[in-house]
Amino acid sequence: MRKRAFRCSGNHQSLIQVPVFKLPDHEIVFPHPSLAEPSGILAIGGDLSPDRILLAYQNGIFPWYDHGEEIAWWCLTPRLMLIPSKINISKSMRSLINRSAFCVSFDRCFLDVMQACRSIRRKGQRGSWIHYDILEAFLKLHELGLAHSVEVWQAGKLVGGLYGLAMGRMFCGESMFAEVSNASKYGLIRLCELLQEKNFERIDCQQDTDHLKSMGAELFAKEEFLQYLEKNKEFPLVQESWSIHSDPDCPQGSI
Repeated sequence: MRKRAFRCSGNHQSLIQVPVFKLPDHEIVFPHPSLAEPSGILAIGGDLSPDRILLAYQNGIFPWYDHGEEIAWWCLTPRLMLIPSKINISKSMRSLINRSAFCVSFDRCFLDVMQACRSIRRKGQRGSWIHYDILEAFLKLHELGLAHSVEVWQAGKLVGGLYGLAMGRMFCGESMFAEVSNASKYGLIRLCELLQEKNFERIDCQQDTDHLKSMGAELFAKEEFLQYLEKNKEFPLVQESWSIHSDPDCPQGSI
């Protein structure tokens, strides 16, 4: 069975015919995200090269698979997204912010944040989807100035954080962790402040979680989500470090 798919060539897309599920190794191409199965699965195969990942995320597609399995690509809809200006800050969180309960840095310990997200134990999950190949792929994107981390510190110790990919005016959140209560929430709030300064419009949360809904994230219908992705392609990918936005008293480098 074959269906239409797209390929990027410069700033434009051309429609070609490829297998719905199996990606070719010789070219960077995906089925159109609207063709994802109800479960969200869209395709398998390909690689985790920067160009392929960037094409995927530009179109709402992300890799999610277990170590040893073939790469699986997903596009979940309806899609949970957070508008940075609409983040919900509770009274207790505002109190923590007002007294600077944590110190927050950006892009200073990217690998440490990924490893912490990988190792943290999550209810109902065995192991982690953040295996070596994913670590290596996102480290390359970080070196290119496209993947960013948020580090939350307390008494000089990394106690929370998150990381993701900056795509135009959308930040694609990948994972977050907290070793101290409210640390990841604190980091997300500070990230939203920075994203507003940089004119980002949305955070793609990828998966529907009660935790992110409690922070103000909303579900967007499939058509609305896909339309937004097309609009977001009008904005360039900006390669930069966000480390200059860190609190001055935060640690300067990797722990």
